[in-house]
Amino acid sequence: MPKQPVRVHIFNQTYTLLADGDPAEVEAVARQIDELMANIANRAGTGDSTRVAVLACLHLADQLRASQTQLRLLEDKSARIAGILEQALDNAQLENA
Repeated sequence: MPKQPVRVHIFNQTYTLLADGDPAEVEAVARQIDELMANIANRAGTGDSTRVAVLACLHLADQLRASQTQLRLLEDKSARIAGILEQALDNAQLENA
């Protein structure tokens, strides 16, 4: 499937991006970034787009790191549960043999 151009508006700038999938998803992400940057600019009291963009990147990087940590914890828990299930199945097979 060829990439499709999608026009988005982020922090008073218009960008044309190439979307691999559904253009609506790119538009939704752009809206989220625009809202994040607007909120940061309002709280920081600055319209400096570079500063706002860096703060937005730091915020998103922090969210990503927290999500990765949570995913690792879930993977560890899933592996422990799989081990318990395998052991229970092995015990059940031994009892039925």
